[in-house]
Amino acid sequence: MYSAELSAALTAVVCTRVVKRKRGELPPWWYPSAVSPVPQLASGPGLHRTAPEGSLAGCMKVLLYLSGAYYALYFLATLLMVVYKSQVFSYPHPYLVLDLTLLLLMGILEVTRLYLGTKGNLTEAEVPLAISLVLTAGGALLSTYFLLWQTLVLRADSILSTALLALHGLEAILQLVAIAAFVS
Repeated sequence: MYSAELSAALTAVVCTRVVKRKRGELPPWWYPSAVSPVPQLASGPGLHRTAPEGSLAGCMKVLLYLSGAYYALYFLATLLMVVYKSQVFSYPHPYLVLDLTLLLLMGILEVTRLYLGTKGNLTEAEVPLAISLVLTAGGALLSTYFLLWQTLVLRADSILSTALLALHGLEAILQLVAIAAFVS
């Protein structure tokens, strides 16, 4: 019975939108590209170009948000694991300082990278995205350090760093595609 009610409600919504589309009552971004052509993007001094919903910019926005949320958890978990390793294992003091310094540097780098990536994505500007791409490579290098080269590597370190590297790889690919799309 529940699925019949849900089906009836969805049919009503779809039919309502079809009628509104025929009357021209829906906003322009609602129409699929097969029904109406994508409007030309505004350009010029003081005007920002906007991309239609569900495009490359939308995917990039979601990935940047996901990366920011994951990095906050990664930073906290890595910090707690460094504290745990310093208490349980014999962790040389100079290496402890090095790992903590690199983790803090990585935090600063990630915040800057995410800010520039978001700014470049929203304004469709190539320069902030290119800087964010370079910072993504730096973040991937630091993530590789925490995956392979830190003094003590726990299995949790490996799992967290591998997931972060995967996110960096996806972001780098999307940033390259976005830069190419914005330039052309």
